[in-house]
Amino acid sequence: MSPPHFPTCELLMKTYVFAAVTLCVSTLLAHSPAAMAEDAAKTGKWVTLFDGSNLDAWREYNRDSVTTGWKIEGDALTCISRKDQGDAARGENLITKEKFDAFELELDFKVTPAANSGVMFHVVETKKPPYYTGPEIQIQDHKGGHDPQKCGWLYQLYSSDTDATKPVGEWNQLRVLITPEKCEIAVNGVLYCEFVKGSDDWNERVAKSKFGKWEGFGEPTNGHICLQDHNDEVSYRNIRIRRL
Repeated sequence: MSPPHFPTCELLMKTYVFAAVTLCVSTLLAHSPAAMAEDAAKTGKWVTLFDGSNLDAWREYNRDSVTTGWKIEGDALTCISRKDQGDAARGENLITKEKFDAFELELDFKVTPAANSGVMFHVVETKKPPYYTGPEIQIQDHKGGHDPQKCGWLYQLYSSDTDATKPVGEWNQLRVLITPEKCEIAVNGVLYCEFVKGSDDWNERVAKSKFGKWEGFGEPTNGHICLQDHNDEVSYRNIRIRRL
C-alpha cells in the first residue's frame, strides 16, 4: 500500500490565497452601487442607506455627487454648520440615488443646540428646493430652536401632543411608514401621527398651510428621501429602508 499523500505547503498556500481573494471580491461586489440598487428594488428587504462607511447611496439635490456640506464622523453622517463652513455654506440637501414609493424608513438623529434639519420623502427634483414637492418631517432642537414646528411633526400638516425626543446631544430614533393605505411617524418608539397621503383630510390640511399655494406639493407618490441641510450641525446614523 502506498503512503498517504498530503498537500504540500505551497499548494496549501495557493489554496488559502485563492479563497481569500474570492472572499474579498464577493464582498466588494455585494457592496457595489449596482448590488445596492438591486437590493433596493427588492420588496420587503431592509437596505442600508448609510452605516458610516460611505455615501454610495446618496448624492446632492440636483447634483451627481456629494461635495462639501456633509462629513462622515465615525458611524455618523453630519451636516456641517454655517459657522464651520463660513462663506462656502450653501445648503447642500442630500437625496437618495434611488426613488421610493411605499416604504418603511428607520434612522437615528442627533441635534446640537438650536439646530434645525428635516427628513423629506417623495421628493422630485425641480429648480426649486426639495420641500416644494416632498413633505418634511421636522428635525430640530425645538426647545432652543426658532421654529414653532416641533421635532417629529410633519411640517405644518400633522402635529403631536407628545414629545418623546431626548435632550440635545443624545441620539433619537425616527421611524417613517409611507403606504397608500396608511402613513405613520414615530419618534423613539412613540407614535406621533397617522395619516393617509392624498386623502380629503390631507388635502384640506395642505390647502390651509403655506404649501397650498405651491403647485404639486405632496402630490408625487414616488421620489427620493432627502436629508435637509439647514446650515446647522445635525447628525444621522443607522439609516435603512425597505420597500413595501
